[in-house]
Amino acid sequence: MAIRKIRKIGDDILRKECKAVKAATPRIKQLVEDMFETMYEANGVGLAAPQVGVLKQIVVIDVEDGNQYVLINPEILEESGSQTGEEGCLSLPGKHGMVTRPNYVKVRAFDENMQQYELEGEELLARAICHECAHLHGGLFIDLVEGELMDNGSEEE
Repeated sequence: MAIRKIRKIGDDILRKECKAVKAATPRIKQLVEDMFETMYEANGVGLAAPQVGVLKQIVVIDVEDGNQYVLINPEILEESGSQTGEEGCLSLPGKHGMVTRPNYVKVRAFDENMQQYELEGEELLARAICHECAHLHGGLFIDLVEGELMDNGSEEE
C-alpha cells in the first residue's frame, strides 16, 4: 500500500470524466488499497480516483459506521429527501461551504472483486456517495455551495 498525492483544485484532472472499470485487475485492487490509505492519512471520509490522478470510476468511503465502501462504476438509482450541511473536500484543503444534497441515496456499484451490489445510504453516507460520485464526472462541491466558500483550516471530506 502507498499514500498517493491528492490533486488540488486547479488540476485539470479534477474536471474530467472518468472511464468505467472493466475488470478487477491486481492494479485496480492496489489502487483501491492505496486510496483507502491516502484517505485515512488525510483524515477524509471519501476519496475518488481522479483525486489521486487516475481517471477511473472508483470511489472509496468510510464514514466511521464500521464499514468500508468501494464503489466501482457507481450509478445512483434513487434519491429522496434533502439535507443541507457543511461540506469540504480533500482537493480543496481548508475550504468548506453549505451544500444541499439528498438525505437518502440508493446506488448500484461493483466492489473491488467486480461483484455488483446495491448500497442505500442516509445522512452522512448519502452525502459522501453524492460528493464522491460527482468527482467521477468532473463535479466539485464548490459547484453547489450556497453562499460563500469559507476558510476553516479543515481538510475533511
